[in-house]
Amino acid sequence: MTDARNRPPVAVIIGAGDATGSAIAKRFSRGGYAIVATRRNVDALQPLREEIKAEGGVAHTLGCDARKEEAMVELFEHIERDIGPVEIVVFNIGANVMFSIVETTARVYQKVWEMAAFAGFLTGREAAKVMLPRNKGTIIFTGATASLRGGSGFSAFASAKFALRALAQSMARELGPQGIHVAHSIIDGAIDTAFIKDNFPDKYATKAQAGILDPEHIAEQYWQIHCQPKDCWTHEFDLRPWQETF
Repeated sequence: MTDARNRPPVAVIIGAGDATGSAIAKRFSRGGYAIVATRRNVDALQPLREEIKAEGGVAHTLGCDARKEEAMVELFEHIERDIGPVEIVVFNIGANVMFSIVETTARVYQKVWEMAAFAGFLTGREAAKVMLPRNKGTIIFTGATASLRGGSGFSAFASAKFALRALAQSMARELGPQGIHVAHSIIDGAIDTAFIKDNFPDKYATKAQAGILDPEHIAEQYWQIHCQPKDCWTHEFDLRPWQETF
């Protein structure tokens, strides 16, 4: 077991993808946190781990299926026992799919719900368990436009994101008076990713005019939410490019 007196606070990123999740991990590393970054394919996290370590940070990359209860219980037990006290948790699993309602199979609907909603519940519950004894911590859930309104072809995704938003609201009302800051973001717009570049070239072309979200700028807003004083907590915040209609 790591010496409790010398353990750094930990930022846990569940769903540390190549863009937003990785940017959040790097921002919290620069803020002095030991990073635990997870995704199902742990090999995909190697570049993030190397980049954080090259900058002098501490990074632990772990393969974890956030839909599995036993895996999430073991993850938080391992972090608290062997790495350090969990102070910030970001749930960043996307699960965005598009199917017409008649083409949405039961399997698709269930898998999207598991990734975007059920995994969020498991993450939030385990984070709360370790934070409550210290009456301290931040939990941020990444939402989307679909968290606020359903769209044609997004019945599975919007339903899951609606559920995640309700979870965040319920947790905020329960945990806020006990010192835990729970926040929910609405990411309303295209993000600067390889997927957008390859599949939506016209949208990606607006990058030069700040027409798509920069993952590093999203990460900075997450950092600022975490740093808010208790008398000025934000629960829900929306981030969108200046050109985006809403």
